Amino acid sequence: QVQLEESGGGLVQAGGSLTLSCTASGRFSSINDMGWYRQAPGKQRGLVALITSGGSTTYVDSVKGRFTISRDNAKTTVYLQMNSLKPEDTAVYYCKAKLRFGLQGFDDYWGQGTQVTVSS
Repeated sequence: QVQLEESGGGLVQAGGSLTLSCTASGRFSSINDMGWYRQAPGKQRGLVALITSGGSTTYVDSVKGRFTISRDNAKTTVYLQMNSLKPEDTAVYYCKAKLRFGLQGFDDYWGQGTQVTVSS
């Protein structure tokens, strides 16, 4: 059984900061990319930031310079430091991890989502 446990969402005023965290647990043999996605009401879920097992990062243009993605040394926890938050950042944020069991290929696993609300 695999679990991606997210935490850190909440309500914050515009200009404020939040840090999201997501920890993967379970009997997987390997973990590859981890990332954060978000879905606002009436919109499709989209990538916010991604970090590879080697530490390379990718950001959607709208968060560059404001958000920072990072991983712990064990590489099973991913963080998203969000600064200078804007009302348009309001969404449910989902963690995703590419996990491998035994010698099988990598599959995507999702967290349950955490709400981030930025008030103007």
